[in-house]
Amino acid sequence: MLNGNAFGFNWKGLYVTSLIDAHSSWRHRADEFSDTLKTTALFGQYALNKYRGHYYAKSQNLARTLRAVYDAVLKDYDLLLMPTLPIKATPLPSPGAPRIEIIQRAFEMLANAPFDVTGHPAMRVPCGMSDGLPGGDDADREALRRGVNLSRGVGVGEGGGLEGIRA
Repeated sequence: MLNGNAFGFNWKGLYVTSLIDAHSSWRHRADEFSDTLKTTALFGQYALNKYRGHYYAKSQNLARTLRAVYDAVLKDYDLLLMPTLPIKATPLPSPGAPRIEIIQRAFEMLANAPFDVTGHPAMRVPCGMSDGLPGGDDADREALRRGVNLSRGVGVGEGGGLEGIRA
C-alpha cells in the first residue's frame, strides 16, 4: 500500500490520481510513521524481496475458497457473529511503553483478517465487559445490506452502556 501511495495495485475500483499524488509525499516523512507501520512496511518489503510474492499469491488463491465458504453460509444465515479476537482484550500500552510492547499489542488485532481478505465488510459489535475491558464480536455487514436488525441480538446495560453485561 505504501509503494502504491495508499491505493496499492491491481484494484478494480476508482484510482483518485490527486489523492495518490498527495499520498506520495510519505517518502519524505517516513520517520514520522508509527513503529507498527514501520514494522509492517519493512516486513512486507522483506517478504516480497525474499519470496517474490509467492505467499501473497498463495493467500489470494486461498481467499477465493474462503470467500466461497462465507458466501455458502450466508445463503442460509442472515448474520455471522464471531469473536473479534481469540484472546481477551489487553490493556493499551502506557505512554512511554517499550516499542516491543506497542508492536505486540498492535499485532494482536489481526483476527479480522479473513474478512479483509475475502472482501466481506464487517463491523465490531460491543457485547460486554470483562474485568473492566470491553469485549466484542465481528458482525458481517452483509446482514446490514439485507436489513437484519442487530439490536435484537445485542444487549445493552442500563443507561445504554456495557457495564451491566459480562463476557
